[in-house]
Amino acid sequence: MRTRIVPSKLMQAVTFRSGRDSLRLASGREDRRRNARPRPSNRPGAARRPRIGTEGAQAVVTLTTGGANRRSFLRRGAAAGGRFAVGAMEGLSARAVRARDGERDRVSPGNGGYGDLRALTRTDPDSGASRTLLLPEGFDFAVCSAAGSPMRDKVPTPPAHGGMACFATGRAGEWRLVRGHGARTAAAEEGRGYDALGAGATTTLKVRWEDGAPRFEEVWRSLSGTVAARAGGPTPWGSWLSCEATTAGTGAGWARDHGYAFEVPSAEEGEVEPLPLKAMGRFVHEAVAVDPRSGAVYQTEDQRTAGFYRYVPDAPGDLAGGGRLEMLKVGGAWNFDTRTGQRSGRSLAAEWVAVDDPDPAGAEADELAVFNQGWARGAAVFGRLEGCFYADGAVYFASASGGDEGEGQLWEYRPLGRGGGTLTLVFESPDAALLSYPDAVAVSPGGNLILCENAGAAPALRGATREGEVFPLARGEDGAAWRGACFSPDGRVLFANLQDRGDGAQESAVTVAVWGPWSKGVL
Repeated sequence: MRTRIVPSKLMQAVTFRSGRDSLRLASGREDRRRNARPRPSNRPGAARRPRIGTEGAQAVVTLTTGGANRRSFLRRGAAAGGRFAVGAMEGLSARAVRARDGERDRVSPGNGGYGDLRALTRTDPDSGASRTLLLPEGFDFAVCSAAGSPMRDKVPTPPAHGGMACFATGRAGEWRLVRGHGARTAAAEEGRGYDALGAGATTTLKVRWEDGAPRFEEVWRSLSGTVAARAGGPTPWGSWLSCEATTAGTGAGWARDHGYAFEVPSAEEGEVEPLPLKAMGRFVHEAVAVDPRSGAVYQTEDQRTAGFYRYVPDAPGDLAGGGRLEMLKVGGAWNFDTRTGQRSGRSLAAEWVAVDDPDPAGAEADELAVFNQGWARGAAVFGRLEGCFYADGAVYFASASGGDEGEGQLWEYRPLGRGGGTLTLVFESPDAALLSYPDAVAVSPGGNLILCENAGAAPALRGATREGEVFPLARGEDGAAWRGACFSPDGRVLFANLQDRGDGAQESAVTVAVWGPWSKGVL
């Protein structure tokens, strides 16, 4: 089943205005004005903090686009997230308690069982891009799909590699990676995708395990013409939801309005026909997680005053067929502020209030046009929500700026029937030194966590155990940032995106694959 065609009218004349996502026909560097979001005068504000998230946090084990298989995810249950260990989250909480008591961080003995790191350099045979990683003895890695390298159709690979998920194909040792690209700049060529002027995209990579190593066979553009669509999330039926983190539109010089989610089936062999899922809301999207039992899609909002949303499709698995958008409200509390004064482990009754107009006409001028509808009905406010994922019957989502110290929170929403559930703070960082909170979190085959850091002096790909011990699994050179970690469905290979920081950093992005004796340690 292919997504439906949406006709596009290209603008005959391009206008410009100052603003965060105004169209820019310049160098392709990331628009650093993104951080200068206007603060609404009638909303409680919070200082900007480092980003945290869980984009691409799990491997998806089904690749299909057929309607029957979409329905069968209800029978499969939570296969994609069932390996998640609640104990690993308890380990993070234990770290927070030790930090409050003045204890130093615990380092996992023997580096998690993997031993010391040593330097390896590998080169992408297609693009010539070279990377040096520090990895444990016995591990190896490969580099592929560097920004700017030619894809199957000879079009350059987009920059700004972001969220990612790995899908099985039904053929042994063959997988698909679907990867988001968060470019906010104008496209190098017109006439393709949702908005001919947008450079955001998803790409799909075909990977095969062969002769003891992953082999990257080809990569192609699977969605184009979006803006700032770095994040998103996988569905249980084998697709990727690509989410735009902007509500810019024609008023900013783009050919189409933005701020939507798009579905990209991983089974597609080419570029999908772009269909904005307008019923899911037009706001500053970040990540999504799908409850495989009910089909509800949970969504985070990347704003200082953020809502946590639920999209309930009329037919589970058919996101384009219509549904209702709702925003979380704490029971018995009006406009509950989750950002400060919370206690880890405390459960709050949660319910949902309706968002009557998920695609408001004023969304470009007011990024909070959707949020304000839920707020008017008493919905709760969170601080800059980032990634989310489903596991063990609950949805976990991260706040980048929440907490009394403003260093981040991790929340759990556990559905109890269709009407509501419980909201629980499972972790709050008391100190930036505890952990430079990661941009992404992946769950290892052993039920522990992989943390992707993109801040601090030397970001690392870290392991975290149920006991709250941490250790570096991999480091890049020159402070390169990590994003989008995910395991292959069989747990054999860890994929992640790596890019330098600073001016022009988006152009340095590559995807890496790491493999080795995982059973030697705790992961």
